[in-house]
Amino acid sequence: MPKVHPVTRGKRAGRLRAALRAVPGRLREDLWTGAAEEPPSAGGRPPGWLAWRPAIMVPLLIGAVVMLAGNTNIYAFGYGMGMPLAVLAAGMQAAAPVLALYRPVLAWWATTVVLLLAGCYAALQVDPFSPFGPEPPWQRTGLFAQAAVLFLAALRVRPRATAEMLALGALTGLLADGLCDDGPLIGQLNGARLPVTVLALCALVGALLRGRQKARTELVVQEKLTAEERARRTLLEERNRIARELHDVVAHHMSVISIQAQVAPHLAENPSDELKENLRGIRQNAVEALTELRRVLGVLRSEDARPEHAPYAPQPTLDRLDELVGNVRGAGVPVTVDTTGTPRPLSPGTELSAFRIVQEALSNAMRHAPGADVHIALGYRPDRITLRVTNTAPDRPAPPSPGTGHGLLGMHERTAMLGGELAAGPTPDGGYEVTAILPAPAAHAAPSDDAEDTR
Repeated sequence: MPKVHPVTRGKRAGRLRAALRAVPGRLREDLWTGAAEEPPSAGGRPPGWLAWRPAIMVPLLIGAVVMLAGNTNIYAFGYGMGMPLAVLAAGMQAAAPVLALYRPVLAWWATTVVLLLAGCYAALQVDPFSPFGPEPPWQRTGLFAQAAVLFLAALRVRPRATAEMLALGALTGLLADGLCDDGPLIGQLNGARLPVTVLALCALVGALLRGRQKARTELVVQEKLTAEERARRTLLEERNRIARELHDVVAHHMSVISIQAQVAPHLAENPSDELKENLRGIRQNAVEALTELRRVLGVLRSEDARPEHAPYAPQPTLDRLDELVGNVRGAGVPVTVDTTGTPRPLSPGTELSAFRIVQEALSNAMRHAPGADVHIALGYRPDRITLRVTNTAPDRPAPPSPGTGHGLLGMHERTAMLGGELAAGPTPDGGYEVTAILPAPAAHAAPSDDAEDTR
């Protein structure tokens, strides 16, 4: 057998002494302060199975009444406690399983104290000249309440506290039975096999169920965090897409400003030096802003997997709505368009957002409502434009759509960006409707589209 170095032996002994010194503090923390009890979840709602406490309480109350009646008679006449003390002890023991639903540590103390009290009174009834004496209180009156409380406590407290309750409960039961049993110690230990086994099984099953519930709760929390992160990532992707499109629009107009500032001195007769200087400053600022826009746009497009020419395609407006509707009709979807009010040029951001909202609504109708008729209604008002895309109920189930769509999210983001309103939801006839109201004051006279684009 290998020898243990004296230094190693000393370290082990030191750790053992430290662990023994920590036992009273841990027992006090777990079984006196109640720190081992599982706190309620966020919002005050009890975790897991505790939501069923009102239903669980019914059978426990019935068992408490039966236990109170039976144990009162045993304590009063079998152990000689007297009726008042017997009712008190039996009441504490009967109420302990019900109390364990709310305060498991306090309920465990109640069963432990009553068990010790019964053991002391049973010891007073022992007649040394009679072979018969009172029955051991642990197995006769205390085991059922102790096992029920230990099981319910194991569902609420951490495993260390459960093990402490099991060990101290078994020792308390052995002491209570030993006070009224003068037999050999081996016989007492043999008689304690059944109650110890029952308590151990209750503690083990309760701890396993608690661990399972805790794992499920953590899984639900993790799934919620994953869903929130996925939604946040989707939101950022959609905002990135909107930012790319708006950067295209802004870059185009900055290019026009630069060209107009360069051409303006040649259109005026004998322009002053101050005018030339101001126009030169306007052009320089426009060029610098355009350069910064190119850098930002390069960052936003750095992860695009599209062809090289795609990012530089002109951004669509409502003038291309007929082309969009024609493509949808070519795919076999009946689409009708109704326009009220007088169409007019809108600001580039509003034009782009309006076109994208209609485009996304049509895509959703094609994807989720196969065989449905689609109606588009555009309403021009002096200060706003109203978009309404409605589809009828589908005539067949929609095929599964892989991935998470950005359609509704993009509509909400575009509407919120412009300070408008959007509502989307099913219609009474089984269809779906998307309505958007976008602020749309009349745009100022825009420069010709054939102006040179320096992007």
